[in-house]
Amino acid sequence: MKQESVIANARIVLADRVIEQGWLALADGRIAEIGEGRAPAGAEDAGGDLIMPGLIELHTDHLEAHYVPRPKVFWNPVAAVISYDGQLATSGITTVFDSLRVWREDGAEEVDGRAGVLAAAITNAREANLLRADHFLHLRCEIPMPSVVEEAKELIDRPDVKLMSLMDHTPGQRQFRDEVKLRDYYRGKGGGKTDAELDELFAKRFEYQRLYAAANMREIVALAHQYNIPLASHDDTTEENVADAVRDRVSVAEFPTTLEAARGLHQAGIDILMGAPNVVRGGSHSGNIAAVDLAREGLLDILSSDYIPSSLLMAALQLPEHVPAISLPAAVRTVTKAPAEAVGLTDRGEVATGKRADLIRVHVAGHVPVVRSVWREGHRVA
Repeated sequence: MKQESVIANARIVLADRVIEQGWLALADGRIAEIGEGRAPAGAEDAGGDLIMPGLIELHTDHLEAHYVPRPKVFWNPVAAVISYDGQLATSGITTVFDSLRVWREDGAEEVDGRAGVLAAAITNAREANLLRADHFLHLRCEIPMPSVVEEAKELIDRPDVKLMSLMDHTPGQRQFRDEVKLRDYYRGKGGGKTDAELDELFAKRFEYQRLYAAANMREIVALAHQYNIPLASHDDTTEENVADAVRDRVSVAEFPTTLEAARGLHQAGIDILMGAPNVVRGGSHSGNIAAVDLAREGLLDILSSDYIPSSLLMAALQLPEHVPAISLPAAVRTVTKAPAEAVGLTDRGEVATGKRADLIRVHVAGHVPVVRSVWREGHRVA
């Protein structure tokens, strides 16, 4: 195999160990060879920086912040995708599952009901060769919403749909068992809402759950299984939530809120995903279980940047500091190999011969990581 490029003088993070002074040969978009010590002539000097797999992000809704940068301000959707994609790449993310809201709600602003617009924009950007990262779709299905099944069906047969999540943000349960915190959340959003408006909104949400949730859950789960799309549960809190996740054959449990739920999910063999911002900040912004506490219990499998792309790399590198039992390779697996395997992507997620040459060069200064270079299938994209 003809060598296209060689990267040398690097600390290479493998799936199970770190090569302190190593080199990589890339060819035809793959990792052709891994070596230690002296590299072949003509190699690119990495200056002793870390070389690790490109990060794999399963759940980020950060595209919404580029599409609606201010309340009631809608940006050109393709331009929003390109801006968002650039931020992902410079954060070290080479594979992303764009989390799109699949529901409409009367009176809602922002991006509710715009999943089709954003999915089309991602396709247009991809076909024009404007993207640095590899993009798939993650359909976030708010189960109680009346139109969620109809909207999911409009997108389900796209080849880039690779994950669906089952969500229910009805007040008083899961992420927002404390309605006061949910009220604070809405008040903090652009413009905020009055107590009277929140009373009306909550009453409507309760009614939606009563009327639609059970039937919609059955239909969304059936759709996912019909199209062989992995399922994620969301904000599991109780033993009943865990039982539902097992019944629905979910692959990933996103952001469980209690230790009880996390233990049940782990015992059932379901991968547990937590927020990288939770790790960096030292706790949940909703007051739920801290990701580091789950890591100490051996209950953390995957990290997601959620709403801050740069948090993914930062959290992975901080994990060994918070939990000494977690090595650097184990921490890096939570943002590379583990998410890849959870959704059936077997061609990426680790530095190994034959895998895709999706790589990042990382320099760490003062405990803050900086992504200096990004390769996707052997081509430098940042």
